[in-house]
Amino acid sequence: MSGKWQLFSLVGIALIGFMGNSLINKNTALRNENQSLNQSLSAQVAINLRQQESLNALHEQDTQRLQELTHAKAEIDRLHAASVAHPERVYIKAECSLPETPAAPGVVNATDARPTDAAVRDYWLLRERIATAAQMMQGLQEYIQTQCR
Repeated sequence: MSGKWQLFSLVGIALIGFMGNSLINKNTALRNENQSLNQSLSAQVAINLRQQESLNALHEQDTQRLQELTHAKAEIDRLHAASVAHPERVYIKAECSLPETPAAPGVVNATDARPTDAAVRDYWLLRERIATAAQMMQGLQEYIQTQCR
């Protein structure tokens, strides 16, 4: 009986050794996979942080552009209100070519030259659109400089 007992013990020890070796191999494989996943996670966290910084910078640029545009529109509105309240203070610099035939001397109409109401409305509309376009272009230039690297 001691021979059978020794044989069973030897087979049991071999099975335990085989199972232990198998568990060690699985543990090693899982550790390697865990390390790889941790590296991937760290890389993804770094990418997310850079992306968040980029989004924050874009938000700051947008806020700054919006403030500048609001200020420009407020200034245009202020100037427009002043020109409506005191139209005599609005001057337009213009140069006219001299006619080829001289006119009779004397003043036919002694009033100041004034633009039409439509021209005045168009002037203020164009100023506002120019301010908007300028802010949009500055914003796009900053976006290109900061994001398209």
